[in-house]
Formats: sequence, structure tokens, C-alpha cells
Amino acid sequence: MSYTSLFSFSSDQRKGIFVLLFLIVGLQGAYWFWVSKTDNQPNTKLHAEWIAMQSHIDSLKEETSTTTFKIYPFNPNFITDYRGYQLGMTTAEIDRLFAFRKENKYVNSAKEFQQVTQVSDSLLQAISPYFKFPSWVNQPKSNFKFKDYSKPKNEIIVRKDINQASQEDLIKLYGIGPALSERILKQKEIFGGFVSMDQMEAIWGLSPEVIENLKKHFEVQQQPAIKKIKINDLSTKELAKFPYFNYAISKEIVTFRSMNNGIKDIEDLTKIKGFPVEKLNIIALYLEF
Repeated sequence: MSYTSLFSFSSDQRKGIFVLLFLIVGLQGAYWFWVSKTDNQPNTKLHAEWIAMQSHIDSLKEETSTTTFKIYPFNPNFITDYRGYQLGMTTAEIDRLFAFRKENKYVNSAKEFQQVTQVSDSLLQAISPYFKFPSWVNQPKSNFKFKDYSKPKNEIIVRKDINQASQEDLIKLYGIGPALSERILKQKEIFGGFVSMDQMEAIWGLSPEVIENLKKHFEVQQQPAIKKIKINDLSTKELAKFPYFNYAISKEIVTFRSMNNGIKDIEDLTKIKGFPVEKLNIIALYLEF
């Protein structure tokens, strides 16, 4: 049998092959037509749900992109990390403000705020209209007068115990009004009593002249019966409630005592990172080792 005979077809065979090829091409064309029509005109339930979901997502994106938080008047001395971020401040600018406040200092104007934080002129222009300082800060000095209750120069001053002073006693001093006297009494309540007149320096709003006047008329005559802080027992959160400790210092205290089998004396406090050693003599009077 020769190879030529294998490729020889009769007339009927050639017709059959032609019909077969026609069917294959026709079916293939019909399939591609159906696929193309299905892709261009999706109408399945799943596809409809996907389209609806996509529309919802797009609307949320649009709403998010156009949403801005409303700024209310605020005291810039008490800006938090998150608040500063919302206002557009950088981390470095916020840290500068925190370092300034850590020294018990306060900014009293937009210009001073910029000097401390080093924010740009454009950002200051945008947020400074919302700065709200205490009324006594913005009030002109020429109009902001206290009634002078100071005693004549020749009269002998009898010092009173600061822990026994009432609001009326404090207001009698030149430079102290209702707000400052209330702030002093509130601070005394927080500490459970003052142990030193030097604590007046940490009270916001008291000028050096007023503090000097306070020291002339008041003193700590008897150590108050305060509830001392058990520095070796309290948690970080509990320690942070003490006015002289913030969260960072409290965390360092807990770390130090866990690594050194407790805090034994005042000397140990000087070894704690970030501890306010300049106030150590006052702080130690509130502590129990």
C-alpha cells in the first residue's frame, strides 16, 4: 500500500470533510459571539450586586475626601498630639510645645505660640483666629486692676498658714482675684495640702511679684496630714495622677523599681530617667518608700 493512497479521498469523503470543517468553524464562531455578548451586557444577579457595592464605595470615597473637621475655639496651651495633627502641625512642632509646657510655661499670644512651636506663617494665619486665651490674658494691663488690700509699710505682717487660708484671705493680697484664689485652693486640694511655699511657682497665672507677696503673708506653719504616695506599690496609671509625675516619668519609675528591687530612698529617685530632681525635696515629702 503506497503513501499516496492514504491521502486519496473519494468525492463523498471530501464532501463529508467539508461539512465537518463547516460545523467546527460555525460552532466556534457561535461560542465567541455568545461570550462577547455576555461580557458586554452583564445582567447576572452577582454582577448587579457588585455594581451596587461599587457605587456605595465610590460614594464613601467622595464623602471622605470632602469631609473636614470643624474647628472650635481652643486654648493652644492644651493641644494634644491628635489635635495638633488635625490642625496640620508636624510632630516636631508639637514636641516643642510639649517641652515648653513641661517647664510650667504658657503661651499667651499667637506670636508667642509661633516662637515656641516654629509653625509656618500660613498655618498660624489659619488656626490663630480660633485661639482662646483666659480673659485676664487678653485684657489690657491698664484696665486690669485689683483692689489694693496691701497693708501699710509700717504695719507688722502676721503670717498665716497657707493650708488654713480661705478664699477671702487670699483675695486680700494685691494681684490675686477670685480666679487665682480658687486655683490656689484647688491645687491645695489636689496635693492634700502644701508642704512648701515654693509650690506657688507651679500654679499657672501667678506672677513672680504675686508669689513674693504670698510668701510675705503666708507660710507652711505645720506639715499637713497628707496621704502619702506609696511609690513602690502604685501602677503607672496611678502614679501619673500625681501632679509632679506625667505618664512617661511614671513608666520610668515602675521600670526602675522592677529592675532594682524597689525604690529605697531619695537617692534612688535621682537615678530615674527624666525625674524632676529640681523639685526633689518637695516631691519626697509626698512619697512613702
